Amino acid sequence: MQPIRNLERALRSLATPVQYIFSLADLANILPGHDRDSVTMVASRAIKAGILLRPCRGIYLLADTPRNGRELFHIAAKLRAGFFNYISQETALSEAGYISQIPLGRITLMSSGSSAHIACGPFGSIEFTHTKRNIVLLSPRLSYDADCRMLRASVEVALEDLHAARRNLHLVEGEAPR
Repeated sequence: MQPIRNLERALRSLATPVQYIFSLADLANILPGHDRDSVTMVASRAIKAGILLRPCRGIYLLADTPRNGRELFHIAAKLRAGFFNYISQETALSEAGYISQIPLGRITLMSSGSSAHIACGPFGSIEFTHTKRNIVLLSPRLSYDADCRMLRASVEVALEDLHAARRNLHLVEGEAPR
């Protein structure tokens, strides 16, 4: 039980409203001297004890962390920290009012990493769509969303991404600003 208590104590001292999601590598750094299998076992026991939640493979957060409604975005940023990612397609268009049906519990992101659909249990799901777009050329058309802690596509970029990914356009209402 001692490693679980050590883990919980360390996570509580590290967790802030901004940094509350931890990867398996983060847990390994908190538990020096434990190999990967041992860290995974300690994390599993902490989940069973109700201390941690595991929304998806390799991602953990304290079970009693206050929710802010942006957890999926924060999980996505942690999952793909080494890649160029931005909020786009249906999520960006819905939040800008161009799609009347708000997708609940699902976010769509563009990523320089591979395309994937990640189920995050009670938090919802994340859809990453691969893009080869150049961040330098695209950056003037992106903005930083402080709540999500991610870049966000303009309406025009989100529509371009939707077309490029050959996604269903029937939910899009109105014309995009030019």
